[in-house]
Amino acid sequence: MGSKDWLKPWVQLRTFSYHPSLYPAMLDTASPGAAAGDWVNIYDRNGRFFGNGLFNPNSRVPLRVLHHGENPVPESYLFTLLDRALDLRLATLDLPSQTDAFRAIHSDGDSLGGLIVDKFGDVLSVQVHSLGIWRRLPALLARLHARLGTSRVVVDVDPTAARNEGIRPDQIASDPVRNVRIREHGIRYEVDFATGHKTGFFCDQRENRKALARWTEGKRVLDLCCYTGGFSLAAKIAGKAAEVTGVDLDENVIAQARRNANLNQERIEWVHCDAYAYARQMRKDGKKFDVVILDPPKLVDGRDEIDREEGFIRYEDLNSLGIVITEPAGLLVTCSCSGQVSAEDFERLVVRAAHRVGRKLQFLDRTGAGMDHPVMSNCPESRYLKLLWARVW
Repeated sequence: MGSKDWLKPWVQLRTFSYHPSLYPAMLDTASPGAAAGDWVNIYDRNGRFFGNGLFNPNSRVPLRVLHHGENPVPESYLFTLLDRALDLRLATLDLPSQTDAFRAIHSDGDSLGGLIVDKFGDVLSVQVHSLGIWRRLPALLARLHARLGTSRVVVDVDPTAARNEGIRPDQIASDPVRNVRIREHGIRYEVDFATGHKTGFFCDQRENRKALARWTEGKRVLDLCCYTGGFSLAAKIAGKAAEVTGVDLDENVIAQARRNANLNQERIEWVHCDAYAYARQMRKDGKKFDVVILDPPKLVDGRDEIDREEGFIRYEDLNSLGIVITEPAGLLVTCSCSGQVSAEDFERLVVRAAHRVGRKLQFLDRTGAGMDHPVMSNCPESRYLKLLWARVW
């Protein structure tokens, strides 16, 4: 009732939620003509104005709320959000003075759900998960290039997201760029967009890589699930480790890690092997390390209880193995990038892993992603990256 006076196109909510992602059961109805990709006005179940967002009735996430408030905002509000995000990186954090690789847009963490942008030198690496964002991407990219001083772009749309959202990835072409070189804390890396994971390089671990260096001078370091060698190179170059071993199952990223070591003229032992198998072999051989880093890919990928339980078991197994091959009073740095695993759950399973093998942990710190990966209060699962720093007893 009263919808004849509502601003079109509109969507009405069935249930109240302040979360930026609203699912089908949470929506009531939409105005005639409200189409996939539209910027819509949102009303609550009582007919009060609630906010604005991007609508896609065909998606698993049919409504992404980008503005909450009593007064409507125009579609150009997207550029307001974009500028706020860039002001944080460029002015407040002054990241360009520290590195030429950082996250420029962090999806829901910047109230821009469905858009992730990393800056690598003069290249923007973009991931899109929303049809509404996709249709506005050329204009958003123009603003990003102008403010970040970039000139090339690599756009990626996950095939599952493309199907769910109705995105045709061929409609926006990436520039013909295979890789780019960057510098972080004085260490050089090559980002390979063709074979790399996600946006090509994990900017979220930047401050943790720097923090690791204080612990590794003269030490024997093992970097399990090393990807392209971020922690390994930080330990060896900045941290002056005596020896570093990096292990990963992906032969492409191991090859990239070797190239990164060569860029810095450093000698690191790279091993193409499953992390679990390698750690079991080290345990069998009785070999231990002074510092062990565990940084596996996402092991819990959904809300399904069976999936969560299986992921928890895998985390616990990997941590038990890592703890066993850490020298007494040695440092364990263990990570989880699963958004569906809370910091408290992660700490509990790491403690369980330690006690399972008859060891104790002396926790020193709990960290996460850098400030270019902010978290909004209405989307706490955006705090996906969790690190525990502990001495093993």
